[in-house]
Amino acid sequence: MKATLALEDGSVYEGTAFGATGAATGEVVFNTSMTGYQEILTDPSYVGQICVMTYPLIGNYGIVPEDFESGKIQVEGLVVREYSDFYSNWRATESLGDFLTRHGVLGIEGVDTRAITRRVRQGGELRAVISTEDCDHATLVERAKASPGLEGTDLAKQVTTGERYAWKNDMESPTAWMDAAAAVDPDQLTLDFASSGAPRIREPRHHVVALDFGMKRNIARELSYHGCEVTVVPAATSAEDILALSPDGVFLSNGPGDPDPVSYAIDNIRSLVGRKPIFGICLGHQLLGLALGGTRYKMKFGHRGANQPVMRLDTGRVEITSQNHSFCLDADSLDMAGVDVTHHNLNDDTVEGIAHREHAAFSVQYHPEASPGPHDAAYLFDRFVTAMDEYDG
Repeated sequence: MKATLALEDGSVYEGTAFGATGAATGEVVFNTSMTGYQEILTDPSYVGQICVMTYPLIGNYGIVPEDFESGKIQVEGLVVREYSDFYSNWRATESLGDFLTRHGVLGIEGVDTRAITRRVRQGGELRAVISTEDCDHATLVERAKASPGLEGTDLAKQVTTGERYAWKNDMESPTAWMDAAAAVDPDQLTLDFASSGAPRIREPRHHVVALDFGMKRNIARELSYHGCEVTVVPAATSAEDILALSPDGVFLSNGPGDPDPVSYAIDNIRSLVGRKPIFGICLGHQLLGLALGGTRYKMKFGHRGANQPVMRLDTGRVEITSQNHSFCLDADSLDMAGVDVTHHNLNDDTVEGIAHREHAAFSVQYHPEASPGPHDAAYLFDRFVTAMDEYDG
């Protein structure tokens, strides 16, 4: 079946549909990862976005439910150069096309993804529409122009949990194999070969309350693996209600879109700084920065992929990181707010990590829990645990 992708700048791409039929709108972004399409599809940070995969062949290892980052597909649409309907993977349960169909999400293949990526890099992230129903180019371009953008919209409220729950670890940490080789306290490790055979930490040392702005499952797995009992709470949970749960630390999760409209969370985080150790990732990083007095701006085309080079400023060490974001903290505003920049991106010198100069509050823009992806930054979870160990109130 024919499918059409139209961008608000007037460019139109015709291809073949796979997945669901109908129409969908969203901002077009591109991801440079060679693998991990199902983690990308199910990452709540992609709400409101149509994702273009720059790697040309997508779908050849099918779909594995155990690897999802949430319970459903979160992207508005998927754009690939070539879709592989035939998959080969002993863990897979269905094809990518069937997965999209079952969740009512459109996919389009046979388009020039390099041209689309160049257009986004040159012109910035663009609103777009994918359709299998209406193929009139002019109509679709106008529909793309009329669709809402991400800036100024609170998307976290669309993906946050509806109620508080205790995380139950469903599989091993993605970095367990690496960490197990240099485990600090082997007595806490027990071998469980139920799935990958990686050791996991069974007995929790700390209670962490995680504010869910669209939290990926692998973040909860990492916290659990590092000895944390995790209670996940809705994004709008007040500082008082969080403290009433007697946490040893507070985690600020990833999530979609613009941090500015999530003002309720910014106010609550501001109230928590100095009262409990705080660790944030991605949107949580941006919210912490705003709570501490910084400002944010929308990037031209964001960072999405598994090979972003980031320098850790205290050691000069370069980490290869997985990222997914459209907004960034302004470095000058952070310096005025008494916040140190701890990491920066070597491609464009944007802020990748911050830390409060007096209190145990730090965050990073990238994903140290990424799976699949580099594990160079897994030490950050250890840093959070250490902060809770050393916190004296």
